[in-house]
Amino acid sequence: MTANHTRLAAILTAILLAAALRLVPHWPNFTPIGAMALFGGAYFGSRALAFAAPIGALLLSDAVIGFHAGMPWVYGSVAMIVLIGWALGRRITPLSVAAAALASSVLFFAVTNFGTWLVSGMYPLNLAGLAACYVAAIPFFQNTFAGDLVFSAVLFGGFALLERWLPILRAAELQSA
Repeated sequence: MTANHTRLAAILTAILLAAALRLVPHWPNFTPIGAMALFGGAYFGSRALAFAAPIGALLLSDAVIGFHAGMPWVYGSVAMIVLIGWALGRRITPLSVAAAALASSVLFFAVTNFGTWLVSGMYPLNLAGLAACYVAAIPFFQNTFAGDLVFSAVLFGGFALLERWLPILRAAELQSA
């Protein structure tokens, strides 16, 4: 197995393990969804794989948990979070990852709650209904952000440690350094 294949396998494994954490009991919205998408966007060289891996892992875990009407909004959010991961690129620092986690949480909150307002039938389809939907979701935001922050720290920090301990996992341009 080449160094690139080993690195790819390690990144895929990290995302799949994070997705598996959705299957264990957790606080509402304290999940690795945003972190998986950020990590995939930042670390996969292939843009197609950057989208496919986190969305595929999410789909696998949803197959176990159950599908729901809000899935298009969740999956759309995940795809947009991959783009935030791309923006991180090689500028991965604790501060940039924390800022990306916050941006991911805000994006997920805005998109998924807009979807809830639009299709759930729980709120009137007017500005007051949209505001009521967002207000009702505020208590869940803290867990979304905490989950994105914690799981991003685990994925990005854990992978940085693995790269240090196992040079074969380093990106090809960093292996000679």
